[in-house]
Amino acid sequence: MISDLSSAEAKSIRFEALHRIGVALSKERDRDRLVESILLEAKHLCNADGGTLYLVDKPGRELDFAMIHSDSLKIAQGGSTGNPINLPSIPLFLSGDTPNRNNVATRAYHDQVPVHVPDAYAPGVTKGIDLSGTHAFDRRNNYRSVSLLAIPLSNSQGSVIAVLQLINATDPNTGQVTPFHPELERTVIALAAQAGIALDNQALLAAHRELLDSFIKLIAAAIDAKSPYTGDHCERVPVLAEMFTRALCEVQEGPFAGFKLTDEEWRELRVAAWLHDCGKVTTPTHVMDKATKLETISDRILVVEARYEVLARDAELDYFRAISAGRPEHEASLALETTRKQLSSELTFLRGANIGGEFLSPEARARIQEIGARTIVLDGKPQPLLDQDMVKNLSIARGTLTEDERVTINGHMVQTIRMLEALPFPAELARVPEYAGGHHERMDGKGYPKGLFAGDMSIPARVLAIADVFEALTAADRPYKKGKTLSESMRIMGQMKKANHLDPELFDEFVRSKVYLKYAEAHCAKEQIDSVDEAALLAIRPEPYTLPEREIRDARRRDFLPEYKRLLGG
Repeated sequence: MISDLSSAEAKSIRFEALHRIGVALSKERDRDRLVESILLEAKHLCNADGGTLYLVDKPGRELDFAMIHSDSLKIAQGGSTGNPINLPSIPLFLSGDTPNRNNVATRAYHDQVPVHVPDAYAPGVTKGIDLSGTHAFDRRNNYRSVSLLAIPLSNSQGSVIAVLQLINATDPNTGQVTPFHPELERTVIALAAQAGIALDNQALLAAHRELLDSFIKLIAAAIDAKSPYTGDHCERVPVLAEMFTRALCEVQEGPFAGFKLTDEEWRELRVAAWLHDCGKVTTPTHVMDKATKLETISDRILVVEARYEVLARDAELDYFRAISAGRPEHEASLALETTRKQLSSELTFLRGANIGGEFLSPEARARIQEIGARTIVLDGKPQPLLDQDMVKNLSIARGTLTEDERVTINGHMVQTIRMLEALPFPAELARVPEYAGGHHERMDGKGYPKGLFAGDMSIPARVLAIADVFEALTAADRPYKKGKTLSESMRIMGQMKKANHLDPELFDEFVRSKVYLKYAEAHCAKEQIDSVDEAALLAIRPEPYTLPEREIRDARRRDFLPEYKRLLGG
């Protein structure tokens, strides 16, 4: 140990230590570990027995305890210790805007200079500083606080953001408590300058993250609010995805043994989950919310009904014309009644066809064609009762969407990927577009928008696919359907496993981990929670399929399927 602290050798050692510490502090991203490193390195430089690091709260009215450490008292609280600090914050102002300069730390804050007390018990050295709290602490803990050094930590704008306080500098040779040597005080001041910048950078990063997270959640909330047909989908999928991923991280055997995520990768997953449907902001509302086959901006069944009113009026005019021409009234009345029944029957049929169902028979489609071809006179011109677009829409076999509209709806994934790829994500969020853009892909290449295959998607992307499907099946806040029970939802997903829609191994882990049940208990109605035959689900075997050559699969990873490229004008 070098006794002459002013020697060139001692200064060189301290300079090297400062350099090493500065580099370490600049690399630390975790605030708790950073706080701990600042305090422990400062203690080590001064050979101090104890110390405290305070952080200025956001309003700038108090000093909050961030870390307390004492060697002789064996105290380690705050920082990354996991031990909470149960001490009240220190007020920076007495009343109103009167500065509190009554203790060492607050005086260092307000004066923005180091405050050194060589001996806390020597009369006349405190210069108006109230050390009664320090003395009370000493009595409670059978301790003696002698030398105190408080140093303000400032940010790049010169504002104090923290205060470092060290207690009892100790002579390494004798073990005696001494005042803080001027050379060591200058060294700690230099350390404090680096620490202040590191803390400021940490705070700026945290603020930027908070802003980005808030903006991401704002987008998700806007998507959910855009249409009642999505409910709170964008809010619940991240919850389920995180629950399932945590369960995967705990797996000890099988294909997911050893699967873990770093802190950065967890954030990457969360951001992707919140943004997984961001492309829906570009989807036309009248397509997304298309409740009936003829709905555009309004439901065109109203137009059809108006045309049938015209046909009914024309039938009545024919009746009166026939009577005027001398036709027997009972014949004319019978003809009118027959026409009315036919028109009523056709309109009832068309109203039913307008409601999207699971199946429309070929006979029904033929009848729509036949009715559509009927001639009606509008504005003095004869024309088909139903135009070709109406016939096309009414003839939809399942649901309410035409094939073009379905591609438009599915195209939200194209927009999601393009939007996210256009953002300058930092390296730790680089896979957000891949995670978010793959939840409608399938294991057999029949998904969209790229037609990817098993193994060509990351585990988080496949997790999001399962979370997306399960949330949609169980959601009870959609105006067009009731939330399905657990047994119904899992049975459907079991068939999706069989059809290679979902990753079979991941789905099996979804079953075994009972994440589906844990999520349902927190987010589904009690009547939806019923018994699930897990053994039957695990016994399902996926249908075999042929995996294309790597060249074909790589091409799909790079670009969209042709029907989706069309949405981009490609």
